[in-house]
Amino acid sequence: MHLPLLQDLLVLLVFSVIIVFLLQRLRLPSILGFLLTGILIGPYAFSLVEAAEQVEIIAEIGVILLLFVIGMELSIKQLMSIKRTVFIGGLLQVGLTVVFSGGIYYLLGSSWNEAVFTGFLFSLSSTAIVLSIFQERNEISTPHGRNALGILIFQDIIVVPMMLVTPIIAGATTNVTQSVIELVIKSAVVILVTILSARYLVPKLMYAIAKTKSKELFLLATITICFAVAFLTSEAGLSLALGAFLAGLIISESEYSHQATSIILPFRELFTSFFFISVGMLLDVFFLLENLGPILLLLVGVFVLKSAIASFAVAVLKYPPRTVILTGLALFQVGEFAFILSKTGIEYGLIDDQTNQYFLAVSILSMLCTPFVMMFSERLSSLALRSRLVDSVTKKMSGLQPVLEDAPDELSNHLVIIGYGVNGSNVAHAARVNQIPYVVLELNAETVRRERLKEIPILFGDASQKHILEHVHLHKARGVVIAISDPKATKAIISNIRSISQSVYLVVRTRYVKEMNELLALGADEVIPEEFETSIEIFSRILHQFLVPVDDINRFIEAVRADNYELFQNKKSLPRTFKPSKFPDFNITCLRVTTDSSKLVGKPLKDLQIRNNYGINILAISRNNELIQNISADQKIKQGDIVYVQGEQHNIENFYRLAT
Repeated sequence: MHLPLLQDLLVLLVFSVIIVFLLQRLRLPSILGFLLTGILIGPYAFSLVEAAEQVEIIAEIGVILLLFVIGMELSIKQLMSIKRTVFIGGLLQVGLTVVFSGGIYYLLGSSWNEAVFTGFLFSLSSTAIVLSIFQERNEISTPHGRNALGILIFQDIIVVPMMLVTPIIAGATTNVTQSVIELVIKSAVVILVTILSARYLVPKLMYAIAKTKSKELFLLATITICFAVAFLTSEAGLSLALGAFLAGLIISESEYSHQATSIILPFRELFTSFFFISVGMLLDVFFLLENLGPILLLLVGVFVLKSAIASFAVAVLKYPPRTVILTGLALFQVGEFAFILSKTGIEYGLIDDQTNQYFLAVSILSMLCTPFVMMFSERLSSLALRSRLVDSVTKKMSGLQPVLEDAPDELSNHLVIIGYGVNGSNVAHAARVNQIPYVVLELNAETVRRERLKEIPILFGDASQKHILEHVHLHKARGVVIAISDPKATKAIISNIRSISQSVYLVVRTRYVKEMNELLALGADEVIPEEFETSIEIFSRILHQFLVPVDDINRFIEAVRADNYELFQNKKSLPRTFKPSKFPDFNITCLRVTTDSSKLVGKPLKDLQIRNNYGINILAISRNNELIQNISADQKIKQGDIVYVQGEQHNIENFYRLAT
């Protein structure tokens, strides 16, 4: 029995595995491999797929799951934390791109509705590609990473209204007013149903299903909610994509969203791979080669226009030049939702086959170029900043000059804190409590404004710019703390600091142990990796639970730090410790007897009267790695013993002072 779909799926998977594997060796995103797979096996290249329509149906499922997961991953709290970037930056980026790209298309002779729809298409960027690259480069928490994320979130949300208004733009209805009213009513009903379901229906349903402890049932229920809502919105005359997105939002407000996301993700990855492959299959390779010149020209135009508009949107939010440019470079490509939207445009006659081929060619090429542009984004931003025009424009837009006028002149023998996140704010608090003069440099304009109201000495400025460091009188400072999440910016800041002062004490926060040597070589006096400090907190708590003496734990931590964390990576270097497991989980601790005082050492327990004098019970004694459990009244405590005790905290502390 011949099954064309099964054969096609096998071809898809084999080519995908090979191509994605090769790209992974080159550290390129998997999505590029899926696009290349689609191009190669598609009807315009080797034509290896027979059941193309069935593959597209599978791809549609991928789109539904993609929007479903996006809906689940969004939360009101998340949106509110970066609301200015999402709503102001996102609106500016999308709105201006629609206006400029649509305006250019209109001037070339197209109708206004075709021009507006074309603007819709080119306003969207690739959430999947950009975020995957940021995650691989550990830049998702950097200023440009957060800005890109905020704008991409807005794009993911706005694509749904774009799909809804496309029929109206196309003139598919004779009574526009009536259509708008119907759309508003339908949308209001859908939103109302969504709110009620999220608040009352779905939490109760998911709770009942979760109580069964059946993973299979939980998966089926999650998938059912997704497709049921998508089907209902489709029947109401709205889009499947909108339904899937709303279904995700419904579940996101429940306590089961994380579990639902985790079980859906593997399915989403599989089906969205089919989506990108199906997009690649749409590209006419011969059309691309025949029209390579105009397509490359359009690609350059899209790159310049979208980068400039995204940069402008971030500059309006008062970010410094480097962040502005890096964000713009990250968002120049055309995204995956544009392909979904284009199908709606083709359905309503807003773009013809030739225009669609131009759009596909430019979009796919822009996605293929994205990893390479982001790879060289630092160099490109440096080149851009050397331009007097770009430098002056971005500085004026980001509001750096007004901040410089407000800088204090009396700073001397002070602490400079770069970055006001969790680490920076804690350092600032410690400095404030201990009456140490300090100044903070921060890139988030909102944070600066908020903290200034609290009379925190904080300035808006990019510490990777040498004149900003000079402005806070770095040459007079006693110490500097770099507490930011951007590894490239951290390196630039260290170099700038050492070019100004060789004597200032420089402490750097970084994420990974592997980054330490490079930062120390650049001039840092101390490098504190979060990876390591987190592990210290974890293993210290674990060792406490296993009743390892406090002094052993502290000695181990000191040894690890003294050896530049190498000891931590070598299991053979761990000190030998006794880990009893026979004691119940109540207020128990262990103490090493380090004193040689005759008040404790060498006397029988009956003479010491431990329980009467200190209010504790001695449960056991470890001596030379042997556990003494049967404690008699004649038992003596020796120097070096590990004593396991039980009692109230304050009583244990009193005995600890005696023992040490």
